[in-house]
Amino acid sequence: MVERLIEAPKPLSGEDAKMYDLLYAILHDGVLYHCGPVVRERDKQWQFVSAGPTTSIREEVYQDKVIAEFGVRVVIGKGGMKARTLAACQKYRAVYLHGIGGAGVYNASSIVEVLDSFKRAEFGSPEAFWKIRFDRFTGIVTMDAHGKSLHETLAEQTDKNFAALVPKEVAGQ
Repeated sequence: MVERLIEAPKPLSGEDAKMYDLLYAILHDGVLYHCGPVVRERDKQWQFVSAGPTTSIREEVYQDKVIAEFGVRVVIGKGGMKARTLAACQKYRAVYLHGIGGAGVYNASSIVEVLDSFKRAEFGSPEAFWKIRFDRFTGIVTMDAHGKSLHETLAEQTDKNFAALVPKEVAGQ
Protein backbone atom coordinates (compact mmCIF):
# COMPACT_ATOMS: atom_id res chain seq x y z
CA MET A 1 0.00 0.00 0.00
CA VAL A 2 2.65 2.48 1.03
CA GLU A 3 5.27 1.81 -1.62
CA ARG A 4 2.92 1.33 -4.59
CA LEU A 5 0.09 3.67 -3.69
CA ILE A 6 1.20 6.32 -1.20
CA GLU A 7 4.90 6.94 -1.89
CA ALA A 8 4.90 6.10 -5.61
CA PRO A 9 5.36 8.93 -8.11
CA LYS A 10 2.10 10.59 -9.03
CA PRO A 11 -0.03 10.27 -11.01
CA LEU A 12 -0.42 6.56 -10.39
CA SER A 13 -0.66 4.21 -13.35
CA GLY A 14 -3.89 2.45 -14.36
CA GLU A 15 -4.18 -0.54 -12.00
CA ASP A 16 -2.53 1.23 -9.08
CA ALA A 17 -4.78 4.28 -9.53
CA LYS A 18 -7.85 2.03 -9.48
CA MET A 19 -6.60 0.21 -6.37
CA TYR A 20 -5.89 3.52 -4.62
CA ASP A 21 -9.40 4.81 -5.36
CA LEU A 22 -10.95 1.53 -4.25
CA LEU A 23 -9.00 1.39 -0.98
CA TYR A 24 -9.69 5.07 -0.30
CA ALA A 25 -13.43 4.48 -0.69
CA ILE A 26 -13.29 1.50 1.68
CA LEU A 27 -10.87 2.84 4.31
CA HIS A 28 -11.84 6.52 4.51
CA ASP A 29 -13.56 6.94 7.90
CA GLY A 30 -13.34 3.15 8.16
CA VAL A 31 -11.53 0.30 9.86
CA LEU A 32 -8.30 -1.49 9.00
CA TYR A 33 -7.96 -4.91 10.62
CA HIS A 34 -4.50 -6.47 10.90
CA CYS A 35 -5.65 -10.02 10.31
CA GLY A 36 -4.52 -13.05 8.35
CA PRO A 37 -7.86 -14.82 8.01
CA VAL A 38 -8.64 -18.41 7.28
CA VAL A 39 -11.38 -18.34 4.68
CA ARG A 40 -13.52 -20.80 2.78
CA GLU A 41 -15.81 -20.48 -0.18
CA ARG A 42 -19.32 -21.86 0.15
CA ASP A 43 -22.06 -21.45 -2.41
CA LYS A 44 -19.91 -18.85 -4.24
CA GLN A 45 -19.64 -16.77 -1.05
CA TRP A 46 -16.50 -16.29 1.02
CA GLN A 47 -16.71 -16.91 4.76
CA PHE A 48 -14.16 -16.20 7.47
CA VAL A 49 -13.51 -19.36 9.47
CA SER A 50 -10.91 -17.71 11.70
CA ALA A 51 -10.07 -14.03 12.00
CA GLY A 52 -7.53 -13.59 14.75
CA PRO A 53 -5.64 -10.30 14.90
CA THR A 54 -2.00 -10.32 13.82
CA THR A 55 0.84 -8.56 15.58
CA SER A 56 0.54 -4.91 14.62
CA ILE A 57 4.04 -3.70 15.45
CA ARG A 58 5.26 -4.96 12.07
CA GLU A 59 3.17 -2.20 10.52
CA GLU A 60 4.55 0.60 12.72
CA VAL A 61 6.76 2.00 9.94
CA TYR A 62 3.73 2.27 7.64
CA GLN A 63 0.64 2.76 9.78
CA ASP A 64 0.94 6.52 10.27
CA LYS A 65 1.13 7.00 6.50
CA VAL A 66 -1.90 4.77 5.89
CA ILE A 67 -3.95 6.59 8.54
CA ALA A 68 -3.00 9.97 7.06
CA GLU A 69 -3.46 9.07 3.39
CA PHE A 70 -6.64 7.03 3.59
CA GLY A 71 -8.36 8.64 6.58
CA VAL A 72 -8.55 5.41 8.59
CA ARG A 73 -10.40 5.93 11.88
CA VAL A 74 -9.88 2.55 13.56
CA VAL A 75 -6.98 0.12 13.41
CA ILE A 76 -7.51 -3.32 14.95
CA GLY A 77 -4.66 -5.68 15.76
CA LYS A 78 -2.83 -7.12 18.71
CA GLY A 79 0.19 -6.13 20.70
CA GLY A 80 -0.16 -2.41 20.20
CA MET A 81 1.92 0.03 18.23
CA LYS A 82 4.44 2.77 19.02
CA ALA A 83 4.94 6.53 18.83
CA ARG A 84 4.43 7.06 15.07
CA THR A 85 1.04 5.38 15.08
CA LEU A 86 0.04 7.04 18.35
CA ALA A 87 0.91 10.47 16.90
CA ALA A 88 -1.15 9.70 13.77
CA CYS A 89 -4.08 8.58 15.93
CA GLN A 90 -3.95 11.89 17.77
CA LYS A 91 -3.46 14.05 14.67
CA TYR A 92 -6.13 12.33 12.55
CA ARG A 93 -8.56 11.43 15.37
CA ALA A 94 -8.16 7.65 15.06
CA VAL A 95 -7.97 4.84 17.62
CA TYR A 96 -6.24 1.49 17.92
CA LEU A 97 -8.28 -1.45 19.18
CA HIS A 98 -6.58 -4.45 20.67
CA GLY A 99 -8.43 -7.50 19.34
CA ILE A 100 -8.63 -10.74 21.26
CA GLY A 101 -5.63 -12.87 20.33
CA GLY A 102 -6.12 -16.63 20.26
CA ALA A 103 -9.83 -16.21 19.58
CA GLY A 104 -9.87 -16.33 15.78
CA VAL A 105 -13.03 -18.43 15.50
CA TYR A 106 -14.83 -16.20 18.00
CA ASN A 107 -13.71 -13.07 16.12
CA ALA A 108 -14.84 -14.60 12.82
CA SER A 109 -18.33 -15.04 14.25
CA SER A 110 -18.70 -11.25 14.27
CA ILE A 111 -17.95 -11.05 10.54
CA VAL A 112 -21.42 -11.21 9.08
CA GLU A 113 -20.54 -10.73 5.42
CA VAL A 114 -17.59 -10.78 3.06
CA LEU A 115 -18.38 -8.08 0.54
CA ASP A 116 -15.33 -8.45 -1.69
CA SER A 117 -11.65 -9.34 -1.86
CA PHE A 118 -8.78 -7.81 -3.78
CA LYS A 119 -5.33 -9.10 -4.71
CA ARG A 120 -6.21 -12.62 -3.52
CA ALA A 121 -4.67 -14.27 -6.58
CA GLU A 122 -1.50 -12.17 -6.25
CA PHE A 123 -1.00 -12.29 -2.46
CA GLY A 124 -2.97 -15.34 -1.32
CA SER A 125 -5.94 -15.33 1.05
CA PRO A 126 -4.11 -14.35 4.27
CA GLU A 127 -2.45 -11.30 2.65
CA ALA A 128 -5.30 -10.19 0.39
CA PHE A 129 -7.45 -7.14 1.03
CA TRP A 130 -10.85 -8.26 2.34
CA LYS A 131 -13.83 -5.94 2.46
CA ILE A 132 -16.00 -7.21 5.29
CA ARG A 133 -19.00 -6.18 7.31
CA PHE A 134 -18.96 -7.06 10.97
CA ASP A 135 -21.24 -6.67 13.96
CA ARG A 136 -20.27 -6.54 17.64
CA PHE A 137 -16.56 -7.11 17.14
CA THR A 138 -14.85 -7.29 20.52
CA GLY A 139 -11.86 -5.01 21.04
CA ILE A 140 -10.35 -2.73 23.64
CA VAL A 141 -9.28 0.81 22.81
CA THR A 142 -5.62 0.81 23.83
CA MET A 143 -4.45 3.87 21.87
CA ASP A 144 -6.77 6.83 21.64
CA ALA A 145 -7.18 10.06 19.71
CA HIS A 146 -5.95 12.06 22.71
CA GLY A 147 -2.42 10.63 22.57
CA LYS A 148 -2.86 8.11 25.36
CA SER A 149 -1.52 4.57 25.04
CA LEU A 150 -2.50 1.83 27.45
CA HIS A 151 0.51 -0.11 26.15
CA GLU A 152 2.89 2.65 27.30
CA THR A 153 1.10 3.09 30.61
CA LEU A 154 1.26 -0.64 31.38
CA ALA A 155 4.92 -0.89 30.33
CA GLU A 156 5.86 2.00 32.62
CA GLN A 157 3.90 0.54 35.52
CA THR A 158 5.40 -2.92 34.95
CA ASP A 159 8.93 -1.50 34.94
CA LYS A 160 8.19 0.42 38.14
CA ASN A 161 6.73 -2.66 39.86
CA PHE A 162 9.61 -4.84 38.68
CA ALA A 163 12.17 -2.36 40.03
CA ALA A 164 10.41 -2.31 43.38
CA LEU A 165 10.33 -6.10 43.61
CA VAL A 166 13.70 -7.13 42.24
CA PRO A 167 17.00 -5.77 43.54
CA LYS A 168 19.10 -4.06 40.83
CA GLU A 169 21.96 -6.55 41.17
CA VAL A 170 19.56 -9.46 40.50
CA ALA A 171 18.00 -7.70 37.53
CA GLY A 172 21.48 -7.22 36.00
CA GLN A 173 21.57 -3.46 36.30
